[in-house]
Amino acid sequence: MGAMDEMMEAMIGGMSKEEKQDMMSKMMEKFFADMTAEEKQKMMEQMMPKMMEGINMMEMMPRMMMSMMGGAEGGPGMMGMMSQMMRGGQGGGMPMMMPHMMTHMMPHCVNMMLPSVPKEERVEFVLNMVTHLMEQGSAGMSDEEKNEFVAKVLERVTR
Repeated sequence: MGAMDEMMEAMIGGMSKEEKQDMMSKMMEKFFADMTAEEKQKMMEQMMPKMMEGINMMEMMPRMMMSMMGGAEGGPGMMGMMSQMMRGGQGGGMPMMMPHMMTHMMPHCVNMMLPSVPKEERVEFVLNMVTHLMEQGSAGMSDEEKNEFVAKVLERVTR
């Protein structure tokens, strides 16, 4: 065991799970303070496979989504946070932050998650997502715009 391992063991060996989580959240802010978004993304891409080992995303995602949607301990939950972000956040300085973030992050999440999903579940998930994407993606479009949209989607899918 190296010196760093010994130091880490001495520091966190006797801590409870809650103490470790509290320490981690405080450390994260300081650790990432001087990193660019690109550096954070690269680190996350390198760490994600190790973090996801042994985790069944098909079980975990519904639980996470339900807790986020309902809010934890009287908090606003994901729906409240999304609503706030859509309006520009607390200070109003970042309008439409959530849609921008989702359109950039979602394809990467799907790329990471879907390969580990069983074929039958994967097919059902894709059909469900495509249905929602087509419905919401074409909302408010004229018939001509919808036809052009569908044509673009079909062209991209059949490449």
